[in-house]
Amino acid sequence: MPGAPAHHRQHGFANADPTFARPPFWTRTTFFARRIWASTFHPRTLDLPRADNDGAALRANTSTPTITWIGHATFLVQLDGVNVLTDPQWSERASPLRFAGPKRLTPPGLRFEDLPPIHVVLISHDHFDHLDAATVKRLADVHHPRFYVPLGLKALLAGFGVTDVVELDWWDSRVERGLTLTCVPVQHWSARSFFELNSRLWSGWAIAGRERRAFFGGDTGYYAPYFEAIGARLGPFDLAAISIGAYTPASIMRFTHTTPEEALRLFADVHARRFVAMHWGTFDLADEPPAEPPGRLRAEAHRLGLPDDRVWILRHGETRGW
Repeated sequence: MPGAPAHHRQHGFANADPTFARPPFWTRTTFFARRIWASTFHPRTLDLPRADNDGAALRANTSTPTITWIGHATFLVQLDGVNVLTDPQWSERASPLRFAGPKRLTPPGLRFEDLPPIHVVLISHDHFDHLDAATVKRLADVHHPRFYVPLGLKALLAGFGVTDVVELDWWDSRVERGLTLTCVPVQHWSARSFFELNSRLWSGWAIAGRERRAFFGGDTGYYAPYFEAIGARLGPFDLAAISIGAYTPASIMRFTHTTPEEALRLFADVHARRFVAMHWGTFDLADEPPAEPPGRLRAEAHRLGLPDDRVWILRHGETRGW
């Protein structure tokens, strides 16, 4: 499209990586059919340690920067008195169907009822494990936050009855309650049906407060030029929340999800002080054992000489100050 940014296409959006390729149709179809069948009729189970969190300290907190892992890509970030939720998901399935699709392995680490007042919600893309209609509607009804989304999602949220929405392109920024929020490029794709592939943009988010900065990676494969640019333009970051799960089989996942080892390369690229693991142990999305990613992450961090206090593997519901 003449004059448009490079990631814009006539009917949607594209990644910059020249090697990016969608798996063949039959490979995709058989994988997703197999995963839906398994998660519906033969669901795996997982028993992970959880943090006991009733939200009282979070509701009382108005000054200390904290991050709480609620599960998957859902975090509560508290910074400069502002409460931010990322990719909120409280449903039992990451699916348009109540009876089929990826099932929750671990309950949310914080009950919806125990949340502090939510001021801002950041959405990375339209996939059901990151954009849950029921949760979004409930947040809008109860907390009345402002939603920040990448291009194309404003109309989707309007269809849910959510109208307080700011839609941004990659590298666009807005100031909200004193926080600078920047929509940043990541490598992924979008669709909520077979007929709208890549019609909506996908993104990560940078959050900059008075003294601290956080990076939220959303869903992404590893493409160094994106993350090196984010680090150069918006870093360094005090913490970076990065996906470590849903990487198997590589034939399906390698362009759109990071392995634990790739996640640490991304962490270095964006110049972050602390790594926060996400996108594992919550929904049964891929073929690797659900509890495998943290072990691989820790092993690679040790190989790289990163101390444990720089690589955070939070329990569901765990809160840490940053």
